[in-house]
Amino acid sequence: MLLIKPIALFTITLSSTILFLLLFQRNSSVREADSNSMARSFVLWLHGLGDSGPANEPIRTLFTSPEFKSTKWSFPSAPSKPVTCNYGYVMPSWFDIHEIPVTADSPKNESDLLKAVQNIHAMIDKEIAAGTNPNNVFVCGLSQGGALTLASVLLYPKTLGGGAVFSGWVPFNSSIVEQIPPDAKRTPILWSHGMADRTVLFEAGQAGPPFLEKIGISCEFKAYPGLAHSINNEELRYLESWIKARLQSSS
Repeated sequence: MLLIKPIALFTITLSSTILFLLLFQRNSSVREADSNSMARSFVLWLHGLGDSGPANEPIRTLFTSPEFKSTKWSFPSAPSKPVTCNYGYVMPSWFDIHEIPVTADSPKNESDLLKAVQNIHAMIDKEIAAGTNPNNVFVCGLSQGGALTLASVLLYPKTLGGGAVFSGWVPFNSSIVEQIPPDAKRTPILWSHGMADRTVLFEAGQAGPPFLEKIGISCEFKAYPGLAHSINNEELRYLESWIKARLQSSS
């Protein structure tokens, strides 16, 4: 019986959120885009603890701007493994989490995190090898996926289009800072966090931008009053415009 409560509380899924977003999806028509004017782009979306990639795929339907006609989306699923904060219960998890709620001072499992980063880098490498400009590669993630997003873009050897963190946290200690390549420091970061988040506390999100700015990394932070541990339509609309502003054309 001890497993039931933690699993119910700490399995972070987007199913209800996605259904809500789809109900309010914009019905505006999309103008025909000249596909030759836009270079191939890539958006890699990393889900939260206990969730899956396929459950998040409806997110792509909200990005209706012509600029996304040439975008390839990827929604991978995390491997199943024991998670400490859920008493060792096996569930989809990118890396181990020691405690929930996550605070700014929560312990980090850097070795497990770095293994996950290697897997994400392999996905990015494959896409770049297929012809996508690194400047058109965007990594986005919610919660645990947001924390992995941050680590993945900061440790990647090239400058990417951007990294978007939703309700995430800094999953590593200052010792990792020395491993951040100079080119990675030029990758822009968007950080969004709900002020009513009780799973990854708002203070954990708030601590991220000052940490990044101290080491010379640009970060835009957006706080959402009343938003709990979830992602809403307003955040995704802003993400769409944020990515659009950074896409490189083929010309």
